[in-house]
Amino acid sequence: MDKERAGIQSVEVGFSLVEALAQARGPLMLKDLAAAAGMSAAKAHRYLVSFQRIGLVAQDERSSRYDLGPMALKVGLASLTRLDPVRRARERMPALMQDINHTVAIAVWGNHGPTIVHWEECAQAVTANLRLGDVMPMLASATGRCFAAWLPREMTAPLLEPEMDRARKAHRQDLPQTEAAVAAMLDEVRQRGTARVVDTVLPGIVAFCVPVFDASGHIVLGLMTLGSLATFDPEYGGAIDAPLQAAARQLSSDLGWLPGSDATD
Repeated sequence: MDKERAGIQSVEVGFSLVEALAQARGPLMLKDLAAAAGMSAAKAHRYLVSFQRIGLVAQDERSSRYDLGPMALKVGLASLTRLDPVRRARERMPALMQDINHTVAIAVWGNHGPTIVHWEECAQAVTANLRLGDVMPMLASATGRCFAAWLPREMTAPLLEPEMDRARKAHRQDLPQTEAAVAAMLDEVRQRGTARVVDTVLPGIVAFCVPVFDASGHIVLGLMTLGSLATFDPEYGGAIDAPLQAAARQLSSDLGWLPGSDATD
């Protein structure tokens, strides 16, 4: 047998019980846990006895329900302290860029707003005049809208209010100019799971930005891509948006995020 593929099958089988507990919303009875892991109750019980001995699983004496034990918490916390979201995102970017065939970037929330910290340009890149360290506008950029949608309002208000004022003075009909209009725009971003702009920062350019969450459900970075309308699919759920959202969900999952735990304002 190939040494790289060799393993202990019983460990892999038993771990399905731990995975089922991690995905459950609370403690489970034996029969329900076994069903979730796809095995018989008798078989599941044998694994659970061993998992209890090492603290990976715990059983409540009153309800007889099983839940993750102290060792699971210890391992999980150790893993979280070693996570580097930007490094993990950078590792995924070459494959993502090859998939969508457009320039991709990573942005984080900095002292002055959403800031580009990594940029990978594809062969058919458009002239975007963006550089590492650039701070993106909150209303006119997909990146700014993405962070505005998932960060607490008190963090974004100092930047949003001056931009609304400038939009009003410049008569920018393509940008929201009131609190109600901004709230409606951000609600749509959250509902779609992605922020999109067309012709707002640069003429003929469309961009998407999607959030990446940590284990606490807080946005830690945004994955952004942009391109010319001539070659870039601008549709929600289309050839660009769908794989970008899939990449963000996978990265969020790797960071410990569970669906429904994102902290929105």
